[in-house]
Amino acid sequence: MAAAMVAAVHGVGRQDRSSPGGGGAPQVDTGKYVRYTPEQVEALERVYGECPKPSSLRRQQLIRECPILSNIEPKQIKVWFQNRRCREKQRKEASRLQTVNRKLTAMNKLLMEENDRLQKQVSRLVYENGYMRQQLHNPSVATTDTSCESVVTSGQHHQQQNPAATRPQRDANNPAGLLAIAEETLAEFLSKATGTAVDWVQMVGMKPGPDSIGIIAVSHNCSGVAARACGLVSLEPTKVAEILKDRPSWYRDCRCVDVLHVIPTGNGGTIELIYMQTYAPTTLAAPRDFWILRYTSGLEDGSLVICERSLTQSTGGPSGPNTPNFVRAEVLPSGYLIRPCEGGGSMIHIVDHVDLDAWSVPEVLRPLYESPKILAQKMTIAALRHIRQIAHESSGEMPYGGGRQPAVLRTFSQRLSRGFNDAVNGFPDDGWSLMSSDGAEDVTIAFNSSPNKLVGSHVNSSQLFSAIGGGILCAKASMLLQNVPPALLVRFLREHRSEWADPGVDAYSAAALRASPYAVPGLRAGGFMGSQVILPLAHTLEHEEFLEVIRLEGHSLCHDEVVLSRDMYLLQLCSGVDENAAGACAQLVFAPIDESFADDAPLLPSGFRVIPLDGKTDAPSATRTLDLASTLEVGSGGTTRASSDTSSTCNTRSVLTIAFQFSYENHLRESVAAMARQYVRTVVASVQRVAMAIAPSRLGGQIETKNPPGSPEAHTLARWIGRSYRFHTGADLLRTDSQSTDSSLKAMWQHSDSIMCCSLKVSAAAPVFTFANQAGLDMLETTLIALQDISLEKILDDDGRKALCTEFPKIMQQGFAYLPGGVCVSSMGRPVSYEQAVAWKVLSDDDTPHCLAFMFVNWSFV
Repeated sequence: MAAAMVAAVHGVGRQDRSSPGGGGAPQVDTGKYVRYTPEQVEALERVYGECPKPSSLRRQQLIRECPILSNIEPKQIKVWFQNRRCREKQRKEASRLQTVNRKLTAMNKLLMEENDRLQKQVSRLVYENGYMRQQLHNPSVATTDTSCESVVTSGQHHQQQNPAATRPQRDANNPAGLLAIAEETLAEFLSKATGTAVDWVQMVGMKPGPDSIGIIAVSHNCSGVAARACGLVSLEPTKVAEILKDRPSWYRDCRCVDVLHVIPTGNGGTIELIYMQTYAPTTLAAPRDFWILRYTSGLEDGSLVICERSLTQSTGGPSGPNTPNFVRAEVLPSGYLIRPCEGGGSMIHIVDHVDLDAWSVPEVLRPLYESPKILAQKMTIAALRHIRQIAHESSGEMPYGGGRQPAVLRTFSQRLSRGFNDAVNGFPDDGWSLMSSDGAEDVTIAFNSSPNKLVGSHVNSSQLFSAIGGGILCAKASMLLQNVPPALLVRFLREHRSEWADPGVDAYSAAALRASPYAVPGLRAGGFMGSQVILPLAHTLEHEEFLEVIRLEGHSLCHDEVVLSRDMYLLQLCSGVDENAAGACAQLVFAPIDESFADDAPLLPSGFRVIPLDGKTDAPSATRTLDLASTLEVGSGGTTRASSDTSSTCNTRSVLTIAFQFSYENHLRESVAAMARQYVRTVVASVQRVAMAIAPSRLGGQIETKNPPGSPEAHTLARWIGRSYRFHTGADLLRTDSQSTDSSLKAMWQHSDSIMCCSLKVSAAAPVFTFANQAGLDMLETTLIALQDISLEKILDDDGRKALCTEFPKIMQQGFAYLPGGVCVSSMGRPVSYEQAVAWKVLSDDDTPHCLAFMFVNWSFV
């Protein structure tokens, strides 16, 4: 073994020792070692490049085909390949360790700089604290100046608050004046990036490390909102600067960036005057635009700096464009500091500091424009993630999704997001116009008769819009949600499309890709929703965004008395499903595609966007399902309703924006508009129902008193189930130390066996499930909302149905029955085995039958 290890390191094969000669056959001595000649090594390397681990037959074939290897035994060839693989493995490991070492060295430098900055901040705070104490102990001095700014201040802070006191007079309309503004912007930006000009508070969960995204912080008590990031990437500074300047590629809310003037400076830098527009995140607010000076320059230490600020009346400079329907916002000194790292790569400092004029929006939406966490997620973290993604793609380690290059898939994600933003905003210069409403203002309908202008000249839209004339119609709405985690809602909408989608509408959207689309307004709702299959295409490095193809299987639709059945496909983008990402926007956007969609295929995105309106944290996810059960009411008809008291543990708010786009032919525009308006209202109602169910609330909270007659609340149902089981069988189902209803519900919910209830309605075609504990939901692979759509017959196999039919009279007379073990089927079609099932009649307080309960003992997926 030791000899083999030495051979692996020095490239010598065991049983082979080389001769010092440069050519000819290998010389074998008494030690049975040989050294290969350069020609032999070259031949072996060629084979290794094709197949690092050749079989015995391949090695023998190599000896026969290569004359210079004819004197070498197959066993010696085998050892050579073993050593070669070992050296390759060692080389890769050494390279990996060198990369990690470079990352750790750079991160150590970054952390030391951050530590120095924090030490400066501590010193300043100590100084301000001492100054405050001095003022409080000397009231005569403190009362001489009533300005609160003079009580707690430092020289640097005072200079920032009164820049006009030291700013020299200048003419900002010429290059020299603009350069003075640029140099001042540079100084203020560096004081934020590496100094203490802003009080930074690190975001929770953003821990530094060689593979982490970086150090993320948000502002505290400053003018406007600001976010700051420090991170490492494996790209050179010039490449990083190029990516960051291309803001529409990574900032999804950026509509356009127009560079109107470029002015070179004497120090080798450039000044650019830029007009930028950003999308409004919801239909309830106006979009923003910015008039910005951007300054690119180099520092003496080799760093590259890109800094920017808005040109306003106070700063001076030329006036920018004025666009109707946009609210002018301001960029305070911000930018990027890019430092080269030893051994390659860059160290990046990012500062985003903006004033979005929050007072111009309704008060309930102001947190969207006043939250530094939302700014950090949308801009600062997005920039770092995009650069890391590009670096990962450049390394060649990222596999192709669906046979497409990562850049193509990234373009699809950008097009989906941009198309959804265009639909939500409906800019007139893109061709959008509003249609008259039907009297209600809940859904807005806009149409675009110039769709080619919207989708762009690079997209093949001939399939999407017929030659007889047509366009795009968008139905959109926004609503406020209370106590609904955005990530949880979007994840549910993604995984349970049948809860809100209509197969007929999906078929119409898919038919637009074919030559003969349906006349959807005449389409009858005679279809059924098939199962969906998620086919992953790509995901970002931190898995915060997914691009996938959704195959909707088995859709059957009645059209002109003909039953049609074919699979449909959607290209879908899902992001923001991490519940621990503070301030993250959750989004689900999709567009119909054909089975083999081209890179320039037209996309008509629709979807959902949920944005948190405040920074309060959600309830722990571990108790979320339990809280769901405690706040639901189970009616005799299987309807569920959420509690109105949700303020006990969670008081979060979010805004949900829904937008659905449809293509239309001119003569059917009014009919498609009516269909779209009604469909969006139906989707809104479905989302409200889902949101009420998944809203977290404390177990045992106040239950809404407006209960329908005969509908017990969850606590009462748990008590009835346990009491009826004990009455019929003589055994205790729920073992609790307390007799409170809270403990009974909690014990039933956490019971290891699957417990579920189904209705006893005589009018029902088949018993329908109305309630299940956590184990029951896991076994059926469903949720409490979708549970009411599952009948007892759907999950039992033939033997189970026969056993139930045989024992049913016994259950109704005796009160319970034991059913033999068997196999049932979950809602996802997976078989589930169980050792035994118990069925019993659940009695209400007046001893009347309320429902039928089942317990599946020791169940498991087959």
